[in-house]
Amino acid sequence: MITPRVTISKEASDVIKVLRTKFGPLMFHQSGGCCDGSQPMCFQKGDFIVGGSDVCLGEIDDCEFWMSKDQFEYWKFTQLNIHVAAGRGSSFSLEIPMGLRFLTQSRMFSKEELCSLTPVYFTE
Repeated sequence: MITPRVTISKEASDVIKVLRTKFGPLMFHQSGGCCDGSQPMCFQKGDFIVGGSDVCLGEIDDCEFWMSKDQFEYWKFTQLNIHVAAGRGSSFSLEIPMGLRFLTQSRMFSKEELCSLTPVYFTE
């Protein structure tokens, strides 16, 4: 059994369905800090250009989930769960006008899970 590096709550999945209806295909990039700390940001697929410094952890609801390689080095032993909460973040993420913000909850992988993780891929 493969252990996903990133998962999504039902509530966040419901928000993605609404956003996909309005914007089409979506993608996520885990913010590395700055204005709103570290939060997952949702974009129309292709609106955020990933580059050689990014890694894809997998997909949630058919949306690629990216973060910087440097940040991945800190989080590579951690499973991320994308959730949603009421309140406006100050990012450019698509859910902000809905009065919501995506957030990341995390937990450490067990020793057994570390042997069965979803492979990551890097941009070229």
